[in-house]
Amino acid sequence: MAKEIYKNRIELLQGTLDMLILQTLQWGPQHGYGISQAIRASSGEVLQVETGSLYPALHRLERQKWVESEWRVTESKQKAKYYRITAAGKEQLAENRDRWEQMVAAIGGVLGTDCG
Repeated sequence: MAKEIYKNRIELLQGTLDMLILQTLQWGPQHGYGISQAIRASSGEVLQVETGSLYPALHRLERQKWVESEWRVTESKQKAKYYRITAAGKEQLAENRDRWEQMVAAIGGVLGTDCG
């Protein structure tokens, strides 16, 4: 039972990170550092995605065909892998957002707050 709870927790965390990455890529192609900075800035400096979580998530999203990548040269003339969201990724993001909104409404109901 404890193993199943842990697995569900990991899936929730991965799903949330995936959703944040896909949302960030909706704004345009970006390299890994740019993705982490966009998440940090748009969350009011609250959410910080560490390299050890970001790159495994990007590789997972790429395997699932939700993002594609290509090597480019950055503004500072360094080579970096840029990621962009695919059509399948946009569909997945829409599903994730729907589930997220349901979860927020459900938690709000339990807490007695109006989140929706």
